[in-house]
Amino acid sequence: MTARVRVLTDAEALADAAARHFAELARAAIAATGRFAVVLAGGATPARTYERLALGEMLSPADWERVHVFWGDERRVPPEHEDSNYRMARETLLDRVPIPARNVRRIRGEADPRQAATDYEQALREFFGAGSAPRFDLVLLGMGEDGHTASLFPGTDGLREGRRWVVAHYVEKLGAWRVTLTLAVINAAAEVVLLVSGAGKAERLREVLEGSVAAEPLPARAVRPTAGRLVWLVDAAAASLLGGEGAARGEDEP
Repeated sequence: MTARVRVLTDAEALADAAARHFAELARAAIAATGRFAVVLAGGATPARTYERLALGEMLSPADWERVHVFWGDERRVPPEHEDSNYRMARETLLDRVPIPARNVRRIRGEADPRQAATDYEQALREFFGAGSAPRFDLVLLGMGEDGHTASLFPGTDGLREGRRWVVAHYVEKLGAWRVTLTLAVINAAAEVVLLVSGAGKAERLREVLEGSVAAEPLPARAVRPTAGRLVWLVDAAAASLLGGEGAARGEDEP
């Protein structure tokens, strides 16, 4: 599998490109299957993408009626909490577009984390069926400065989970519980798009994309769709240490 790396000029150009790509994939999936199943990410970079999507011209009301929204991870907080990934997506996107409430399936951050993971996996199985791992049309992810993605952090148990679709684990470095999709689900997607912005992530991005295969594996490096496409959308600041080989720069579509 070869990853596509597209470098945008700045964070705003990145958000615009990501929103347009989201809309393009949504229209194609709806035309082909009648629905678009997407996993949303938390964080500042995705938030700008959602705000761009909410402006209205990218997807029609009829399209939004066929969009089904899930989340890659959630903190142990209630849905109205300022740290809730659900709240961020609701305020920046979902409250501003005509998506039916029944099409939104959140992780219950207010519940016991293990029960929330069980309930969320059950929701996935009800939507996709109980067979092999669900095949999302799009999984949106970010990457932290430590190389984590979703709530899969270096050295955590969830990173090694190969059977379950959703896990709850305690992240020592954060002193907090997280509920997250596993790599089994992420790597089964038709397309995974990682959004990375800012100079603070430049060193880690270079390590993930260009580091030795013998290095200690980082969670973001383990994102490798088995029968799908992997696209990195990054701004120039985050890409400043990349060698440039194989990277697309400019405003062309990924």
